[in-house]
Amino acid sequence: QVQLVESGGGLVQAGGSLRLSCAASGRTFSNYGMGWFRQAPGKEREFVAAISWSAGSTYYADSAKGRFTISRDNAKNTQYLQMNSLKPEDTAVYYCAASRNRGISNDRSMYTYWGQGTQVTVSS
Repeated sequence: QVQLVESGGGLVQAGGSLRLSCAASGRTFSNYGMGWFRQAPGKEREFVAAISWSAGSTYYADSAKGRFTISRDNAKNTQYLQMNSLKPEDTAVYYCAASRNRGISNDRSMYTYWGQGTQVTVSS
């Protein structure tokens, strides 16, 4: 079992930045590929970014490329999502997820463990 707790969400103006964190506990963090997903009101949960167990590989949704950076610190059992140049359409609840697949995946079904989410609101 892996427990995931997100933090760092909030209200920011368009063009601003936020850094989300996801603290993991339970099993060995480095055994898991990690990802970030988001869900806006009335919409499906969508993939944002993924990172392999060693941070050697990353993958981004088109909407995140060039603006968001995913990273992880296995010594701290934490992954991060640095979000720059935020837009109102980035407004959503952001979820941290862990996959037993140590590589990268944009497939929601590959992720076994999920956090409770953190709200990100971008005002225009």
